[in-house]
Order: sequence, then C-alpha cells, then structure tokens
Amino acid sequence: MTGQLAFDLPAREAWSRQDFVTSPANEAALLAVEGWRTWPGGRTLLQGPPGSGKTHLAHIWALDAQAIWISPDDLTQSLTDLPAAAHVIIEGAHRVAGHAETALFYLYNRLIPQGRLLLTAPAAPRDWGLTLPDLLSRLQAMPIARLEAPDDALLAAVLAKLLADRQITPPANLIPYLLPRMERSIAAARALVAALDARSLASQRPITRQLAAEVLDLDTDE
Repeated sequence: MTGQLAFDLPAREAWSRQDFVTSPANEAALLAVEGWRTWPGGRTLLQGPPGSGKTHLAHIWALDAQAIWISPDDLTQSLTDLPAAAHVIIEGAHRVAGHAETALFYLYNRLIPQGRLLLTAPAAPRDWGLTLPDLLSRLQAMPIARLEAPDDALLAAVLAKLLADRQITPPANLIPYLLPRMERSIAAARALVAALDARSLASQRPITRQLAAEVLDLDTDE
C-alpha cells in the first residue's frame, strides 16, 4: 500500500554532484552527463520516468557547463540573441509538440556545431506527438542516456543520506518499512524525510516506524 503524506511540507532541493546517489538505475546517465565535452554532435537526451533523476542530472550539467535553462514554453520567443556556442537545457522537451516544434528545430540547428544541447523527457521523441518530420529525424538521431525508475537499493541509499544530512540516525527497521509504502521517486524521498523531521520536532518524539506511519497516514498496526 502506498500512503500519502499527512501534510505538504516543502523540502530543500539539493542538486549538487555530491548529493546525487548512484546505482545501476542511473549510473550510465551520470557518465553520459559528465562526458558532455565529447557528446556526439554536442547533443544528448536524458530519458526516464518521473522521479528518476533527470532534473538532478540536468542541474549537475548546468553547473559544470554553465548552461542556460530554456522552458519549452519560452522557445516560441525570439532566440536570435542566443550565442551559437551556448550550452542549453530544455527540461520536459516533449512538451514542444504542437506549439514549439519549429522553435526547437531552429535552436537545434543554431547550436551546430559549437553549442551543446541537453534535453530531458519521459519518453523517446517518436512518442512525443511531433508533427515536424525534420525535427523528429534530428531528435531520433540524438544519443540517449536512459534512467530507470529508482529501485529499492537507490531509494534506500537516498533515504539514508537524506536522514544523515539532517543528523538523524534512524532505527534499523525504518527504511525497510518506508520503501514499499512511499512514492517511488527521489523527490518523494526528499519530501518524506522533511515531513518525518518536521513531525519529530513538532511532537518532540524520535523518528520511529510508528511516527512514519502517522506521516504516511497509515494504520499503525500495519
């Protein structure tokens, strides 16, 4: 059973390289991002389901490459002042379908050959619903770095690190209890740990399995 957080508490997003926990689910994508200077054609697509770490990897690359973030919604604006050697990230690039395809096609060509372009999307370009054949053919030729949904090993490591960052030493049964009951994403792990910490401080109780059940709004006898 997957529970919902008992309250919505914003968690600090930590996007540095040292905050990125690697596992077989994301190691290849991390290596691809770190090797951006030798990307074939200067382009790469990060593809993976929501919560798999695409945004975190994009932030790592943005810091390393001094990249510019451009929203799919902003692509329809003039890009004529963008340097041809710019490094650009478009997160959620699949959202260009139907309204910003020509703009992405223009940007793609403008950054050849000096620039760098990183796209993120949950699916391959053929599944975006694109109607511009020339854009589709170029995107399909891009190298793809795939991320898998976080597995138990990755989520356990992330939870342990987030708790340690808050100087919390959890009981041995806490993380095994959380794994099958939480939403399967890194962002959910951050929000969950923040909520556990807040409930612990507010109630002046240690973080235990019972407190976790309360935060997840689950039956404490489960």
